[in-house]
Amino acid sequence: MTAIATPADSSLAPHRDPTDSERDGKLLDGESTLIAGDLTFVVALPSDRQTIEIIVERDASLQLKIPHGTTVERAEQFIAKKRQWVHSKLSEKDALTGPPVVKQFVEGEGFAYLGHSYRLTLSDDPPGTKVRLGRGRFHLPAVDAITGDGPSAMRRWYIDTGGTWIRRRIQPWAARAGEPDVDAEVRGLGYRWGSTRPTGVPRRVSLHWAALQMPPTLIDYILVHELTHLREVNHTPDFWSTVARLMPDYEAHKTTLATIGKTIWLGTATKV
Repeated sequence: MTAIATPADSSLAPHRDPTDSERDGKLLDGESTLIAGDLTFVVALPSDRQTIEIIVERDASLQLKIPHGTTVERAEQFIAKKRQWVHSKLSEKDALTGPPVVKQFVEGEGFAYLGHSYRLTLSDDPPGTKVRLGRGRFHLPAVDAITGDGPSAMRRWYIDTGGTWIRRRIQPWAARAGEPDVDAEVRGLGYRWGSTRPTGVPRRVSLHWAALQMPPTLIDYILVHELTHLREVNHTPDFWSTVARLMPDYEAHKTTLATIGKTIWLGTATKV
């Protein structure tokens, strides 16, 4: 799965092993931990991929994706080659990633949608009534705020409302990218703003529900990035050339995304 990175731009430039190496020695097990000097990696289950990939997650954890038959020796050699890159990405995270944004589900709390902030109103609606945005305010049943159901209710609103919006928004970009039949969805993606499913029918681009808080221009960059991954899995010169053709000012959006990402609410809330 290719992925758009988060505020520290983690997955936007994953490094991949360019060559095959010998497969002798102890095999590396999936769903395990590999310690290489001062770096600790969570090893994903082996797959049919041909290369090794390091992903620096937004929370600064390290993931190692491996092909079947990867030896510990091969993995350690690959990590040694990419050690400087990993440390540079971790340094970026120290500079760009702040503490999680925490919300309180109280009258007047602010929640963003498409770059605009709206205040929360606690209504007398029955519990379980869907969140709605009207007259410039979000409306949530007061009882849901009291029982702690506010975060899940807001997430459902972003997913439902954002899903309709994103399917319209992606169409012109998909047409320019030569992918008119691609599907789009909004869901939880952990620490990634977007992801792609380049195989299967239909091929699909997924957007993190939290990205709906961003201005549309930044969401467009995520969509363009993921649409490009449908044809080019790696961040090669051809990949960035395609992104530049579709969105000539993408570098400015990429930089803004890395900075603004730390201000986005990802669902953490304190109890009323």
